[in-house]
Amino acid sequence: MRIDLHCHSDASDGTRPPAEVVRRARANGVDVLALTDHDTVAGWDAAAAALPDGLTLVPGIELSCKQDGRSLHMLGYLFDPSEPVLAAELARIRDDRVIRARTMVDKLRELGADVTWERVRALARGEAVGRPHIARAMVEAGVVATPDEAFTPDWIAEGGHAHADRYALDPERAIRLVRAAGGVCVLAHPRTRRGGYVFSDEVIVALAAAGLAGIEIDHPDQDAEERAALRALARDLGLAGTGSSDDHGALTGDRLGAETTAPDAFAALAAASSGAVAPVGRPV
Repeated sequence: MRIDLHCHSDASDGTRPPAEVVRRARANGVDVLALTDHDTVAGWDAAAAALPDGLTLVPGIELSCKQDGRSLHMLGYLFDPSEPVLAAELARIRDDRVIRARTMVDKLRELGADVTWERVRALARGEAVGRPHIARAMVEAGVVATPDEAFTPDWIAEGGHAHADRYALDPERAIRLVRAAGGVCVLAHPRTRRGGYVFSDEVIVALAAAGLAGIEIDHPDQDAEERAALRALARDLGLAGTGSSDDHGALTGDRLGAETTAPDAFAALAAASSGAVAPVGRPV
């Protein structure tokens, strides 16, 4: 069984609609797929409605958090998005995403970059406008040659000339909110140097004590040495170790199923949830 527990649609910063994401996943031989758009569940219904035979959909999200002033991403699965406190926090995060993106566009224009808010908003067809949309607008405007070139100190990297901070959850609070809504949390790509998502064992130990259920280990941007270290840490802490493509459509080469989660790890995550929200399956 091939299980991919992290991917994005154009409800956030992926390039494919949710319906196309699930079709492509099945075509790539994926049996279980989690849709984990940034700070939104807007793609869940469309993905479930288009679910091809043989594919199980795991409702999920990638929550924006901040640890010691740095971005940390938390994957949440099988939670009830209507739980009032969690729903209010998601709305606050999405609203602040818009404020932050508009501020960054203003800063880019002050730096001489011909990027417009109208174009950024058009690229962000979903609710969750973010830096990847700004980077794509910068490419279209000829400011940079590739989206990666936008994520530098000259432009929109954290601390960069056109960067702006935004509201994000404390990761321990994020875990508590998802658990209160019946779900489980997995720490996303905690050793990916691209983007600066590198967190110490001590941080992960503290998150485990707060109720973290797993660590994303097999990720395209984590090398063999980091994977081995994370696997040992997950074993010591009794956490599930997951594998995921973190696919963003064309932006990442349409790599759904490139990394996968072992069935026993997925079973452990499902067992740790309350069952308030279940995977959606369409058997062959």
